[in-house]
Amino acid sequence: MSDLLYEVNDHVGVITLNRPEAMNSLTYQLYADLEDTVRNSEARALIITATGRAFCAGDDVKQILGNPEPAPQEFRDRSKKTGGLTPAADALLHTDIPVIAAVNGAAVGWGMELALMADIRVASVNAKFGELFVIRGLCCDAPGLGRLAQLVGREKAAELLFTGELIDAETAHAIGLVGRVVPHEDLMDQAHEIAGKIARNPPLAVQALKAGLRHTLEPDWRDTGRWASEQIGRLRTTEDSKEGVAAFLEKREPVYTGR
Repeated sequence: MSDLLYEVNDHVGVITLNRPEAMNSLTYQLYADLEDTVRNSEARALIITATGRAFCAGDDVKQILGNPEPAPQEFRDRSKKTGGLTPAADALLHTDIPVIAAVNGAAVGWGMELALMADIRVASVNAKFGELFVIRGLCCDAPGLGRLAQLVGREKAAELLFTGELIDAETAHAIGLVGRVVPHEDLMDQAHEIAGKIARNPPLAVQALKAGLRHTLEPDWRDTGRWASEQIGRLRTTEDSKEGVAAFLEKREPVYTGR
């Protein structure tokens, strides 16, 4: 089966990450499929969720972070078109389709970025959230810089970014990171209820409202993404970043040296 599933019913599109054996971590191909699905969708509302016990564990460590080889040419070509902003992020941040994240489990690293790019977040009681980039010796992507502080305030955002702390669904709700927490078995029903209400409204008006929120509240995503991409590229060459990846793969505590 495909690593990404997509279906549309009653103008509601459901994007499902489908790598449960790898906690729905993102490969280059899955990034590309996510971007293409969002860009080509004609739904009036989108739900993003996942199979298995995780929402998304971020980058596939072995293929992306642990691989010294550059990204495939196709992926680099996609990034050139977005000025350095992660292409899947570019698609999600610039679409006028409302996006609901139905967070069924752990959303960490770029998985948390994926949740942040949604307009509305519904979390299962099983969900967990963590901006783990610092533990890998890296800077987060553009959404963590441009959206997290809007949701939880600068101080709490700084704490989450600087510590890499993992928080549960109830804590995420208490600080404003998610809009609601529901029993796990009710997650998709809740997401569909919200998406259905949106999809039944005049689509051009909804799209204008989303564009208006972006125009009023958000940074130049491509400029922010370009900066983040430069930082991530620089940090990936450091000993600390290599140690963070090695420690993860070897299942041990990392030892950082500041080099």
